[in-house]
This record gives sequence, C-alpha cells and structure tokens, in this order.
Amino acid sequence: MLRKSLLLALVTLPVLAAPVFADALADVDPFIGTGGDGHTFPGATLPFGMVQLSPDTDMPNFHHAYGWAAGYRYSDHSILGFSHTHFSGSGHSDLGDVLLMPMSGELHLDPGAKDQPSSGYRSRFSHQSERASPGYYAVTLDDNQVKVELTAGKRVGWHRYTFAEGAEARVLLDLRPSIYDYDGKVLWSSLRLRPDGVLTGMRQTRGWAPGRQLFFAMRFSKPLKGHQLLNREQNVSYRGFKGPGHNPGDVAAISGRALEAALDFGPLNSPLLVKVAISSVSEQGALDNLSKEASGWDFDGAKTAAQAQWQKALGAIDIKAPAPIRRSFYTALYHALIAPNLASDADGRYRGPDQEVHQAKGFDFYSTWSLWDVYRAQQPLLTILEPKRMGELVSSLVAAQQSSPFGILPVWSYQGQETWCMIGYHALPVIADAYLKGITGFDSAAALKAMVASADYGPYGDLSDYITLGYVPIDKEPEAASKTLEYAFDDWTLARMASAMGKDALAKRFFKRAGNWQNVFDRQTGFARARLSNGDYRTPFDPAAVGYGSDYTEGNAWQYSWYVPQDIAGLINAMGGQSAFVNKLDAVFDTKVDPKTFAHVEDISGLIGYYAHGNEPSHHMAYLYDYAGAPWKTQERLTTIMNSQYHDGPTGLAGNDDLGQMSAWYLFTAMGFYPVAPGSNQYVLGRPFVEEASIRLPGGKRFVVKAEHLDDAHPYVGKVLLNGKALATSYITHQDLVAGGTLTFVMQQSPNKNWATGPASRPYSLSR
Repeated sequence: MLRKSLLLALVTLPVLAAPVFADALADVDPFIGTGGDGHTFPGATLPFGMVQLSPDTDMPNFHHAYGWAAGYRYSDHSILGFSHTHFSGSGHSDLGDVLLMPMSGELHLDPGAKDQPSSGYRSRFSHQSERASPGYYAVTLDDNQVKVELTAGKRVGWHRYTFAEGAEARVLLDLRPSIYDYDGKVLWSSLRLRPDGVLTGMRQTRGWAPGRQLFFAMRFSKPLKGHQLLNREQNVSYRGFKGPGHNPGDVAAISGRALEAALDFGPLNSPLLVKVAISSVSEQGALDNLSKEASGWDFDGAKTAAQAQWQKALGAIDIKAPAPIRRSFYTALYHALIAPNLASDADGRYRGPDQEVHQAKGFDFYSTWSLWDVYRAQQPLLTILEPKRMGELVSSLVAAQQSSPFGILPVWSYQGQETWCMIGYHALPVIADAYLKGITGFDSAAALKAMVASADYGPYGDLSDYITLGYVPIDKEPEAASKTLEYAFDDWTLARMASAMGKDALAKRFFKRAGNWQNVFDRQTGFARARLSNGDYRTPFDPAAVGYGSDYTEGNAWQYSWYVPQDIAGLINAMGGQSAFVNKLDAVFDTKVDPKTFAHVEDISGLIGYYAHGNEPSHHMAYLYDYAGAPWKTQERLTTIMNSQYHDGPTGLAGNDDLGQMSAWYLFTAMGFYPVAPGSNQYVLGRPFVEEASIRLPGGKRFVVKAEHLDDAHPYVGKVLLNGKALATSYITHQDLVAGGTLTFVMQQSPNKNWATGPASRPYSLSR
C-alpha cells in the first residue's frame, strides 16, 4: 500500500531437499524487509502489542517520509535512537514516539548529521553487532560506547544499557520528531520528573493522524545523579513553563513544542535498565500500565516471556521446508501477527476517533488498521489462526464507528485516530468475512448497522453520486474508476452478511450495488474506465497511464480492470469469454514494460509485465486463471512470483509489507491456496511451495497440507486430494479447513489441463 519500489534481489526457488519441521522462533529473521522498501522494523514487539520498540536510523517526517516509514533502513550505518512506536511495513510515516538514546562522555542534544555521527548523539554501529529475534533486539553503539538490548511487553518497552566500565552514563530523551521539522509536527508536549524518580510526559502531534496524543511513564533502575529538562524552541516566552497537569511537588516540569530531557546516572558498575509504558489516554494510564505489567527489574524474564508469546503464536503453523523457505515463511508469519495493535490501557480505556476517552468492556480495543491492504489476506489469515482475537478486532471496529464523529467505520486508523488514507470502506469485508466464518465475540447486529452506516455515508469518497448514478464520476472525485470497483466489492460483502442474517431487503439492495462494477467496465476497450457525470467515458484514454490522483488508485487500467473478485464469471463474460479473458490476463504478465514507466509512482513495484506484486491491487490476479478453467496457468504465474518477489535477505520483500499483507500473501500461497474474495468462504487453489504445512485449529484439530514430488522439476499440480478423495474443484471451503483433515497436492512435471477446468469446478462468482 502507498509507496513501493522494485525488488533489489531476485532468487530462484531452491530444491526441497531433506525437509524437517521448523523451529519457528529460530527461523524468524526480523531483518527481512528492512532493506529496499519493505519498510519493516527489526526491534522488539509482541503479537499485536501496543509497543514496537526499535532502532531508528532516521526519524520519518513529511519531508522525507517514504524511505524511513519504519524508522530503520538496513543500508544505514548510524542509529539516531530507540523509539517505542513503529508501523510494520507501511507506505507512510509517523509514530517514532519517545525516542531514547544512551551515551557516555560528552552530552549532545542534537543528533548530528548521518554522515558525521560524532557531530551529535547519533552513533555508528555494525550489523555484525546486531541481534534480532521475536521480542528481542540488541546492538552495540560504537561511538556512544554502549551495548543496547531491547525487549517488550504488551504496553511496556524494556531497555538494558551496558556502559563501558567507569564511563559516565547518560540517557537523552528527545520528544522532537526530528531536527528537520519539529516546528511542523509537534502541537504540544510536556515532561514531569516526579519525586519518586519517574519521568512522565506526553506529546500531541499533527502528523498523519491530526491531533494524536501519546502519553508515557518511564522508570529507571538506578537513581538519577542529575537532570536537565529543556525546551529547544527559539524565541519563546514560556521556556520552562509549568503547564496544566503539573504538580507543585514535581522535581521539575516543562511544556513546549521541542522538549528534551538529559539524564545523568554517573559511573555505573552494572547495566542501567529503563522501563517505558505508553498510553493514548493519560499519564496516569501510562503509570498504571507500567505498574501492572512491569513491577520488577527482570529484563531477562521479560525477554523470556516475550519469546514464549511468540513461540505460541508462531506455533500456529508447522512446516517442512528447506532453511531459506523456513526463514521466509516464519518471518512472514511473524510480520502478519504484529498488527492491528493493542490501543487500550490495562484498565480497558482508550481514546477514540472523537478524541474522547472510552471504556472497552469485555474486549481489548485494537487500532492500526491498514484496511485497504489487510482485508485481502492478512485479516482472512487471522480468522484461521486467531479466531478469538478476531472477535475482539471486529468489536474494536464497531466501537470505533460508534465513537466516530462521522458515524463510520475506520478507513486507515492508528491509536484510535483516523487518517482517511486510501479508498474504499474495507472494514466491511473484514467484518463480513469474520461473521460468515462463524467468528463470535462481537455484536453482529451492531456490526451490520455500522457497515450500512459506512456504505451509505454520502460525503465519503463521493458515495452520494455512487449511490445515485451507480458509479463515482471522475469530474467529481479523483481515482473514480478504482473507487467504483472497490465500493462494489465492499457492497457485496455487506449483502452476503445481511443475507446470512436474514435481512433480505437489505441484502437485495447491496447485491444490486455489488454489480456496479459493470458501470465502469468498457466492453469496447476491455478495460475498467472512469466516467463523467454525463455518462461518457473520460478521454483520451491510455490503459498504461498512471499517476497519483488519476482515474485509478496506485495503478492503471491494466492493473485495476481485474478487480471484481465477487464476480469473476461476470468479468469473463464482459471481456468476451474464457479465451479472451485468459489471453488478456496473459498479456498482463507477458507484456514487456519499461520499469521507468512507473518511476514517478513509488507504489508500483515488483513488476512482471504490468503485474505489480509490490502493490495490493495485483495480489489476486494470478489466481484468476482458475475461474477461467486454466488452473495450470495460475500455477505457472505463482512460481514466477514466488521466485522473484521474496527471499530471505533484508531486501526480501518486493514492496511495503503493509502491516502484514505482503507476508500473508506469501503464507497462503506457500501453503497452496488464497482467499481471492473474502466473504465467499472459499480459498482458491494454487500450488504449494512447502512440502508440508500443519495448521493448528481450535479443539486440537489440524489441517494439514502435503505436497508429493515437490521440487523444481515438478511445478505443476497433477491432482488434489481432500482427505484421500479426489478433489474436482479448484477451491476448498473454510468449512473444509476448520473441520481438520489433509489436503494433498500431487505434483508433476507437465501441466494437467484436464483438472478443474469445467464450470462446475470453479470458485464462486456472483453472476453464476
């Protein structure tokens, strides 16, 4: 989603020799995706945790946001500090809250230049000293002469700093987002040093989510020997002002827009530990989170607990595969389980999109919803691996809608705040997919009400014209072709859920809207196109043209015309039949495209012809051959994609991971199936890339996928067996999966052009 770039290194699928079941924790490499534009971070976090404590090699801001969206790039050679909040693989930047930097020797208050670390508190480091595994990160800061270790609880980040013997131990807290634009981002911040030595504070920013508030509480294992609380603004009259909320008994307090704290501990003969809790509610909320979740000083115990949580989460799938594939697979699983993030305090309070504090009752409140991306595969994956948490996620979406000033579900939100980023109302397929799969733990009536409120909210994305005309007119709204297509899919998921709940009139209305994709599909050219309010297609028309704010969202007509996952049979008919459909789909992959064509659009990357695996609108396309009776072509295209778009090094992702979507695509595809249309309760079959995958299910059941004769010489599926019986369809159902059993792919050298070719064998389509 958002910004993507071309993969820097391509690999071939290794021969599957002597596979063994993986040690999931040991096979995760958090550095995968930290190079290129994967935009992942290597630091410490828990599954779906509130804290993401990680090194920053630069602090993202709107002047140079894209490259450092996660704060860290593997190609950098110096570290700015360690902050407590990060996005995992997003295409936009923000967060980087509560940045700490330990140092010895001379005190520096500014980071200094990246190419001159000695000019500030920034320090050089070597990748040889870095260690990263789920829940743990360590590095040695060469200039600052400190070994740093990090681990995390749900709402608490743990630091352990080992200084050189006899060195003066100092820690700098910098609440400025960067030295580049602190005047632009920070609306207000404050610091309080309390009599018990606890440092608390807050920062309100106008970054990606305007007006976001983040509070923190910080405790040290050693007594302070000295401190400075500083406001680094220029020409301000309130320097040192004790603003609202400061207590007369505080040791020191300060408010402003460019705050720092310089903390001195003197020479130490043992490591300094720092515990930092965060909250979106209040300083007291952060203090309570700290006391409830981190009462002692056992860093190793916290690390062990974090690793145990990851071991359990990653144990949801056991695989047999060679080492490189195991590393890619389990790192993908790790990345798929980072977000959405916990956003409520230990007492259940959270800040909603109305900026008011609310109370979650009976569930934890989660935010960080990259919905344009994750509804496609990451959220469907969680319905399998995390069904209980999935109920809380849906409850969180509904709670956010109920406190929204506009009465609609989140679009792209984090820490409870809305960014309005991307298009569509893709909370609907998340909710519908969960409901139709039997996920419980949320109020289905309230959820349906929230879905309808979002789908009928006219001011959003010109829904008013969409409802009236059956399409979004390009003279009223940019990216109109994409919006019409995505709205129609979301409408279909609402209709499916309404139908399952017995709301027949509502279902009929939205099934009709699900067909609106036809209103922007031009049968004469064979492409989805933007239309004007008078009904004419916009001209001139070039299906290869692309640009931000054009007829399409991060794509062109070649990439977006296939986005009708609810009705591929209807799309086949609109394109002139099965042969024409397959030929045109072949052209997507086979056309020679100069990558420079898309150089001005960071999001379009991982190119195979016009297919752009680095961006989500392409993610379902290889599976569409199954709908046209040519599943062997799906198998061919998947082989090409897996060989070229993923590997187990830092540049191993073709584009932004987008909070787990790129990784979830890999996981499903590696196991041999993919949820092309969330809400259909079907998984479309591809081909497996691991010899065996065993999925843990509730009640002690397992769903096992096996691949016989799997190697580079046998890339095609000869036949498929479900529980020992030949499978004639090119899909399995969610019910097949959760019932437990065994899905067996028998691989062979040449295509089987007789398997799953007939109309009855094909996946769901609305018009069939």
